[in-house]
Amino acid sequence: MKTALTPDSIAAPFGAYSHGIDSGPAGRVIVTSGQLGLSPDGTCPEGVTAQAEQCFANIDAILKEAGVGRDQVVRVSGFVTKREDFATYMAVRDAWLADVEVKPASTLLIVTGFTREEFLVEVEVTAVAP
Repeated sequence: MKTALTPDSIAAPFGAYSHGIDSGPAGRVIVTSGQLGLSPDGTCPEGVTAQAEQCFANIDAILKEAGVGRDQVVRVSGFVTKREDFATYMAVRDAWLADVEVKPASTLLIVTGFTREEFLVEVEVTAVAP
């Protein structure tokens, strides 16, 4: 059972995330590589929304392969190439986490680019299984 760590002595999170997570006793740690907006057929959709949705769909597949779900995710790290894509990415991430009771810790970085020019977003997660 994970517990959110959001001390009253620091500013509240300004989004749907926890400042920290206590995962409790862990049996397994599942770590994904950064997932790009690549569909199973290798195509890359246009736009941050479609790419972010594909990133999270890929993560869902990895979590399913490990036998865990979104509620076991303790950390989300997102990367976008433009500051103006921050809100768009966050909306997709928040929708992906909408049914998760204890929101994971989360970080978003703005980077200069990825391995291919058409990639606009990348996401990786860490999950802890009982």
